[in-house]
Order: sequence, then C-alpha cells, then structure tokens
Amino acid sequence: MADTSTRDIARTRAQNHFVAAQQRDTLVKQEIERERAATAAKTARLRALRLAKEEVDREEARIAALNAPPPAPKKKRPIRIK
Repeated sequence: MADTSTRDIARTRAQNHFVAAQQRDTLVKQEIERERAATAAKTARLRALRLAKEEVDREEARIAALNAPPPAPKKKRPIRIK
C-alpha cells in the first residue's frame, strides 16, 4: 500500500511540474503576441507617416514643375556639306 501512495505522490508532483511548465509557456506566448502586436502597430504608424511624406513630396515636385520656367528651345545645328 505504501508503494501506491508513493506512486500517487510522484504522479502528483510530475503533474504539478507539467502544469507549471504549461503556465510558463502560456505566459511566454502571450508576451510574444503582445510584442508582435506592438511591432505591427509601430510598423503601421511608420508606414502611414512615410506614405504621407511621399505624398507631400510628390505634390511639392508637381508644384515645382508647374512653376519652373519653360525649357529653352534647342538650337538647330546647321547642316554641313562637304
């Protein structure tokens, strides 16, 4: 009978260790998910800022092109006959 109770105690201890390991794994997975979400949010914010800046740059380039003086006409070279 002592053998059975020893086995039960060992089994209980093993299950406790297993449960603790599962809890740690769950906490680690939750932390990783939070970090991924934070990184995704940061990436989305930076992408939106970059796209807004590119749009402003395109608009400035378009306005600069409209305000630029027209290009000088090219001079025609005389034809030389030898």
